[in-house]
Amino acid sequence: MGFQCGIVGLPNVGKSTLFNALTATAQAESANYPFCTVEPNSGRVAVPDERIKVISGLAKSVGVVPAQLEFMDIAGLVEGASKGEGLGNQFLGHIREVAAIAHVLRCFEGDEVTHVSGTVDPLADADIVDTELMLADLQSLEKRSEGLVKKARGGDKNAKAMLDMVERATAVLEDGKRARTMDVVKDELPLFRQMQLLTAKPVMYVCNVEEDSAATGNSLSDKVKQRAEAENAACVVVSAAIEAEVAQLDDPEEKQEFLESLGLERTGLERVIRAGYELLGLITYFTAGPKESRAWTIPNGTKAVDAAGIIHTDFARGFICAETISYADYISMNGEQGAKEAGRMRQEGRDYTVKDGDVVLFRFNV
Repeated sequence: MGFQCGIVGLPNVGKSTLFNALTATAQAESANYPFCTVEPNSGRVAVPDERIKVISGLAKSVGVVPAQLEFMDIAGLVEGASKGEGLGNQFLGHIREVAAIAHVLRCFEGDEVTHVSGTVDPLADADIVDTELMLADLQSLEKRSEGLVKKARGGDKNAKAMLDMVERATAVLEDGKRARTMDVVKDELPLFRQMQLLTAKPVMYVCNVEEDSAATGNSLSDKVKQRAEAENAACVVVSAAIEAEVAQLDDPEEKQEFLESLGLERTGLERVIRAGYELLGLITYFTAGPKESRAWTIPNGTKAVDAAGIIHTDFARGFICAETISYADYISMNGEQGAKEAGRMRQEGRDYTVKDGDVVLFRFNV
């Protein structure tokens, strides 16, 4: 499925280093997990989840297929991108394609890497990107409103509703706020999404710090964290330099020893991947059998029939029921057979909302 997180940032903040480490990590895992470089600047990575290993052990599965998330390394942005400066048009076009944004911010001093603005200020860097996205959104809304005004005057109810949404969004952006801060009720969400606003996308700030601050962060990353909390955005601290080193280590024990020597329990990339997964509002359900145990990615709130369709359209078309075991029951009952014997397997209908961790067998007939 196309759950894609775009990595953005100003030049020389560590954006590409982070992406290269992500894809190198995925390639290193390719002996166990499928990996695909979709384009030169796009790659899929496994979402860290210990549950799949436990499930596969109980199911005695030959293969294991984890959930995956796609990251896109988006062309660097410069001030004036909304007017086409630098690779502005390419940057904004790629942003529209992704579901969420991972915004890499430089949070380390040092003259080895020149900062594009001449001074290290992650909040100012974030403002540059935000400003360009807001300007691009305002341009988009202005173009959209021109056609809507004529239709609304002609009595088109749909055009009136959309025009109202466009005017509200314009007011928010002109006030210097992002579209995702708008008050939108559930019934208005389809209209809101139709506007395809860049600043409506969920954001995760990735603070790239020096190696010594990888475990604790520093004063610069603390400022970003405060901003993220105020915006209800995610925030992850990493050292791209460390991640690049870790990605070159093939032995798991050697990798763990290296991390522990730096005071880290797990890599920053694992935290970025997991945060990206949560940022997109995604959950995981599992299928398990002798051939393979597999993690499937779905948006939170997905119905059973739609979750079945993720595997194959025939599963949804001929849906009969979803034989479901919660992860906790699957583990405590020592797998599928134990859960069945204990009466912990449930037969759920097409409108059942799949829960994170559910182990599911779909029954269908076509």
